[in-house]
Amino acid sequence: MSISLSSLILLPIWISMAQIQQGGPDEKEKTTALKDLLSRIDLDELMKKDEPPLDFPDTLEGFEYAFNEKGQLRHIKTGEPFVFNYREDLHRWNQKRYEALGEIITKYVYELLEKDCNLKKISIPVDATESEPKSFIFMSEDALTNPQKLMVLIHGSGVVRAGQWARRLIINEDLDSGTQIPFIKRAMDEGYGVIVLNPNENYIEVEKPKIPVQSSSDSSDEPAEKRERKDKVSKETKKRRDFYEKYRNPQREKEMMQLYIRENGSPEEHAVYVWDHFIAQSAAEKVFFVAHSYGGLAFVELMIQREADVKSKVTAVALTDSVHNVWHQEAGKTIREWMRENCCNWVSSSEPLDTSVESMLPDCPRVSAGTDRHELTSWKSFPSIFKFFTEASEAKSSSPKPALTRRSHRIKHEELRNNIGGKLKTSFYPSP
Repeated sequence: MSISLSSLILLPIWISMAQIQQGGPDEKEKTTALKDLLSRIDLDELMKKDEPPLDFPDTLEGFEYAFNEKGQLRHIKTGEPFVFNYREDLHRWNQKRYEALGEIITKYVYELLEKDCNLKKISIPVDATESEPKSFIFMSEDALTNPQKLMVLIHGSGVVRAGQWARRLIINEDLDSGTQIPFIKRAMDEGYGVIVLNPNENYIEVEKPKIPVQSSSDSSDEPAEKRERKDKVSKETKKRRDFYEKYRNPQREKEMMQLYIRENGSPEEHAVYVWDHFIAQSAAEKVFFVAHSYGGLAFVELMIQREADVKSKVTAVALTDSVHNVWHQEAGKTIREWMRENCCNWVSSSEPLDTSVESMLPDCPRVSAGTDRHELTSWKSFPSIFKFFTEASEAKSSSPKPALTRRSHRIKHEELRNNIGGKLKTSFYPSP
């Protein structure tokens, strides 16, 4: 049985405490001192001494993994799926390894968006200077010029970036379920322009600058001999502190600071910025949104801030397990009415795909995504979403513009909604 270095360090202390506790009342003071010593030891930090270096490969090949023809991540030599617990009893190290692989996955998906989907990477803010922090989105060649249809994709919160629904799915399942690529390819095949938002890319991280410590002799009127003694003590103290810090936390990571991206410092800001500078400027007569999880909240916030513009340009919105809340976000009555007529939320549920699900909120209809796993809701509802968009597009095209009143649109929508539930037989939603 292997014994960690931290256990060896603490073992003498534990033995001493056991011996002292067997003594009489006179030993209480020693016991208190030892307990105080133990309370000052950060066991989590001490355990880091046993970790291998946090030095991971920066390529999939370095990790000895690759995506096979089915889009599944597999070990190059064994063919096995990704193993999280690469080293037993080193959860922090395994987590750091997983995060390092995740960053490689993010770059890999970016490459697929450009090379496999033929999207363009567009830097934002559009008027950014050379030195200021920047983010980016992805667009198809015809995103702004397509006169008919435009599809906008918004992922949820967390570590995911443009083109992803869930990193966990990409690593443990496959690219189809975890990325937005199937949506992008089908949208382009059906004549949509495409814009892929990047709402979590809100800042860049840079190493925190070290503030030099001024010597006390620079500003003191004390005698030279006293200043020299103080400086000597200060240097010795710093030396001991640095030595202790190196011992206590040998894997200490760099101190970083965040520089936020102008007008894109949050998912909500990002959605409004992309709307103002791209979507609102597009030639498309019909705009469609697919928004997952927190992306749904960002869309509702966009509606609150740009209500009239969104209503005039957006034809339909597909939400997947959206976390929006019309009460907390203070969405007005007219927004809630528009959402009931033009949105549908595919939520995590054990019910069959497209089965109606009750809601306590007075906004859009909720139907089952055919899975109770939150991260899978976009992929599982994929065919239903395109059916939903096709039906909404046809309804808008077939109706004369003067006849498109709120009441007539609501009646049409309610007719379609009434067919949701149990076994669906309408062309609006496919059978499970």
